[in-house]
Amino acid sequence: MLRLPAQVYAQIVGHCLSGLPDEACGLLGGDLATGVVARCYPTRNLAASAKLYTVDPKQHLQADRDAEAAGMSIMAVFHSHTHTDAYPSPTDVAQAPDPDWHYVLVSLRDSHPMLRSYRIVEGRIDEEPVIVEQQEPTELHRTQEPAR
Repeated sequence: MLRLPAQVYAQIVGHCLSGLPDEACGLLGGDLATGVVARCYPTRNLAASAKLYTVDPKQHLQADRDAEAAGMSIMAVFHSHTHTDAYPSPTDVAQAPDPDWHYVLVSLRDSHPMLRSYRIVEGRIDEEPVIVEQQEPTELHRTQEPAR
């Protein structure tokens, strides 16, 4: 299962939309064991293509260092499919570098983006649930009773 804070979900989808007409890509940092995402690291697509993506290795290194400094790890890669479903293509499967990672795809084919996540192990694709968690209201936004 992949757990995304609403803010991270919005960052992923926003970055994918801003990458049009090309695919957009990025990395997610968090706790690999629990599937809880804490940070989104949008990256450049060095392939500059509507059909392929290549995460900028310099930005990958920066994200890895930032995540490690915060006690997290890079746990997922995301990218958009501009004209197809949010399902891993044969190229996506061949490029899947780590069997422990989550592979997040955002389809921009329809009017509303569709985000789905997969685990890819030895060429086998398994979809996993994605939970978008709404943030709890802060103390400042909670209703306070008037002082007496």
